[in-house]
Amino acid sequence: MNLPADTFSAWLDVLVDTLDEPGLTSEQLAGRLHLSRFHLDRVVSAAAGEAPAALRRRVLLERSAFRLATSHRPILDIGVEAGYGSHEAFTRAFRRVYGVTPRDWRVRPGRIRIESASDVHFHPPGGIRLPARQRVTTMDLIQRMVEHHIWLTRQLIECARELTDAQLDEPIVLSVEDDPDPSTLRRIISRLVGQMQMWNASMTGEEYDFSVEHGESLLSAERRLDTAAPAFLEHVRHAVEDGELDDTFVDASCDPPFSCTYGAMIAHVLTFAAHRRTLAVLALDKHGVSRLGWGDPITYLDAPAR
Repeated sequence: MNLPADTFSAWLDVLVDTLDEPGLTSEQLAGRLHLSRFHLDRVVSAAAGEAPAALRRRVLLERSAFRLATSHRPILDIGVEAGYGSHEAFTRAFRRVYGVTPRDWRVRPGRIRIESASDVHFHPPGGIRLPARQRVTTMDLIQRMVEHHIWLTRQLIECARELTDAQLDEPIVLSVEDDPDPSTLRRIISRLVGQMQMWNASMTGEEYDFSVEHGESLLSAERRLDTAAPAFLEHVRHAVEDGELDDTFVDASCDPPFSCTYGAMIAHVLTFAAHRRTLAVLALDKHGVSRLGWGDPITYLDAPAR
């Protein structure tokens, strides 16, 4: 039995259970584990590289950053929830670690996590994220997407068993678009570009204007692609090279705002883009433009370097 590790694990459980009790003292937290403050400080500092009180303050600040970005609660209420007795004290602490005031953060939020030695962080909406045993790599992400594909295919088969033969053979005329207008090739192309531009805006705390996609010309879509695609690819490269695929960011442009990891965002984009690309190449083929085939990534990946 590894007693220090067991104590640290138990303390993390206490941390999660007491996030809504910010006024607890270090002695009271240690008492929850029937330990002295000295012993708890020694164990946690050795395991996490920071004292339990400092780790707890940081996690509560990370939660306050999430609350600011995803709710309309008064700033003072969020500060009190994080353990600060006044607006001024909360503002000073928040500015010291995030570089901006809580009010400015609410308008333009960024990454929630504060750099730390332990890599223990607040995980929205109300938990704790522990350090990954193994960082997500590009190959890990691809493997997980394939595993998801296999799982989903099996689920589709299971669900299809509930249908009649006539229902199974019925032509499909569906789209992933969430509006009453029918999909067109023009609209699909605009959405493929807009999806990247939309996520670029989300990752920088900006809003995306969907109206640009209504009746957009091919020239306009091409010009947007020229700027949106390199920016999106740079976000992906940055997340991969810096080992941040499992890092969380807040998309404050949605109502209500939500948070997700960079890896989940990439998987989301590739999944819905694959559907739209398939509809687009089929539409082109219907009108005699067949050189793209199915748009199969095998052809692209096996071709000589571009």
